[in-house]
Amino acid sequence: MRLHFRGVVLPGEDVRDLWVHDGLVSFAPIADADTVHAAGWIVPGLVDAHCHVGIKYGGGHEDSDGAVAQAEVERDAGALLLRDAGSPIDTRFLDDREDLPRIIRAGRHIARPKRYIRELGIDLDDERDLPDIVAEQARRGDGWVKIVGDWIDRAVGDLAPLWSDAILKEAIGAAHREGARVTAHVFGEDALPGLLEAGIDCIEHGTGLTDDTIDLMARNQIALVPTLINIDTFPGIADSATKFPAYAAHMRDLHRRSRDTVAKAHEAGVPIYTGTDAGGSIRHGLIADEIMALSGAGFSAHDALGASAWNARAWLGHPGIEPGAPADFVVYQEDPRQNLAVVASPAWVVLRGRVYDRRDPVTANR
Repeated sequence: MRLHFRGVVLPGEDVRDLWVHDGLVSFAPIADADTVHAAGWIVPGLVDAHCHVGIKYGGGHEDSDGAVAQAEVERDAGALLLRDAGSPIDTRFLDDREDLPRIIRAGRHIARPKRYIRELGIDLDDERDLPDIVAEQARRGDGWVKIVGDWIDRAVGDLAPLWSDAILKEAIGAAHREGARVTAHVFGEDALPGLLEAGIDCIEHGTGLTDDTIDLMARNQIALVPTLINIDTFPGIADSATKFPAYAAHMRDLHRRSRDTVAKAHEAGVPIYTGTDAGGSIRHGLIADEIMALSGAGFSAHDALGASAWNARAWLGHPGIEPGAPADFVVYQEDPRQNLAVVASPAWVVLRGRVYDRRDPVTANR
């Protein structure tokens, strides 16, 4: 199959010709190629850097058919690279499907008993087991491990850290020795200093960031995946937590200042990438909503797109649009830098050189 596209290849400014052959990108002409699109804007495959293929919308474990359906929804939205930030099921069977996005797995969540969503993670009675479990999950994952940094502690009635600072340092060191990076779920303020000082690589959500912890993240180039469309569920969480008024008030406050927090982190130079937290309370396929949410936190359209495309792919070790790279890209009929809403309506999605026509409700494969 020989295909030809023409358009502005972002993040560049020039109109270029791009060919696809054997699933790879070429900027050198390929004879007898069929022109698919002759005038558009071509963006590296979008990244959802925090999603959960394998968790049902509304909670619970997906079966294999459900996991496939979730991945198909992500593909059709243009999210062609997924960092699965914790899943209760083994989704490696999806790797055999050429028509589904590439998945980078972080294994299962690691938490303490009654300190996270039931049945999703590995619960440790003794925190001293954390380094060994982190090392085990590092060997099972795709270069990432996910720990739960804070959650509601019913004894204190508010968010509280799950781990001591000393054990975090041991655990993160164990992951690094296995060649894996570590990310952590963190809503509040108190867990952040210990995680950041221990050498963590990424923070999920990060609503409790302060000027001091933002400065520490910026100096050490620790990534943030803010999941803003998930943070918008905080008021509902607070409404359901009437037994814990301090926690409810805290969650509302974190939500109220969430855009300002992300804007401060961006301005300080913290690397920020898009993640929807799809699975559970968020439906799959909403990467465009998260990109738009970043624009509401002060990102330019160019920076918001970069956080979900070329910059995010480089962070995760995957190429953008370059000669010899896998042909994973999205084509838009309008310039998304002029109107970010365009990101929700791709004309074509190209995954591993296969073309999916998104101009009508029926996906057509070439």
